[in-house]
Amino acid sequence: MRLVFAGTPEVALPALDALIASDRHEVVAVVTRPDAPAGRGRRLVASPVAQRAEEAGIEVLKPARPRDEDFLARLREIAPDCCPVVAYGALLPKAALEIPAHGWVNLHFSLLPAWRGAAPVQHAVLAGDEVTGASTFRIEEGLDSGPVYGVLTEEVRPTDTSGDLLTRLAFAGAGLLAATMDGIEDGTLKAVPQPAEGVTLAPKIEVEDAKIDWTAPALRVDRVVRGCAPAPGAWTLFRGERLKVMSVTPLPDRTDLAPGEIAATKKAVFVGTGSHAVQLQWVQPQGKKPMAAADWARGVRIAEGERLEG
Repeated sequence: MRLVFAGTPEVALPALDALIASDRHEVVAVVTRPDAPAGRGRRLVASPVAQRAEEAGIEVLKPARPRDEDFLARLREIAPDCCPVVAYGALLPKAALEIPAHGWVNLHFSLLPAWRGAAPVQHAVLAGDEVTGASTFRIEEGLDSGPVYGVLTEEVRPTDTSGDLLTRLAFAGAGLLAATMDGIEDGTLKAVPQPAEGVTLAPKIEVEDAKIDWTAPALRVDRVVRGCAPAPGAWTLFRGERLKVMSVTPLPDRTDLAPGEIAATKKAVFVGTGSHAVQLQWVQPQGKKPMAAADWARGVRIAEGERLEG
């Protein structure tokens, strides 16, 4: 089939690579978000998908809005059979959805209808799900509500961050998306409507959502830290300044610290929660690079009874 791939961030690259390498399909163009400011100089930089497509000699379309008539006209000229999508980052209007004969097929990183929305992997970690996965479905005007072509499952490991889990799903999902394209082409794969039961939503995690509540149980603190890593990053306040908490280890046997209370030794830093303590592993003070928590504690000289504010 003639494919137009839509995607923007690095997580979309395994799927794009798999489709480019396919001997059954031709990626004739990609659709991605416009160049965005990046780095200290804030100069405009093309998305990872745009860069990969340019390296492969594939036409790149960067509409400011997918409803723009110039974009829709070019898409009609290209006449794709299907448009596979991975983390494109913009809503597709009905006019665009109607152009390819087999529609737009999204690789979504959850077991639909669970975790519909922008941050399915983060919400799976935050909720403590033991199993998640990926789904391919035909996009319709509702939020991730279209009929499903295929699924795969993935265990959520006890120490997984969202970044860890998303990386595994991106590579496993690339194979699922390629297989979905194969099945659509040869007519062996039919989309099945999602069940009405079991719908959960996964809206974008905002910075304020990532603030640690030290009165919550240690299990919840650990999930917030892992679920918000690498972005937006769990954080707390120390002496009025933001401190990013990058990893912690729950310590079920230590219950002597009040929520937020810090206890530091030469080699370790402990913080109380609503249940038992956690050990801080890696932190990032405001305006500085990530560092081991013990190194941070030695530098700031924590006084007895000091607390992290949640």
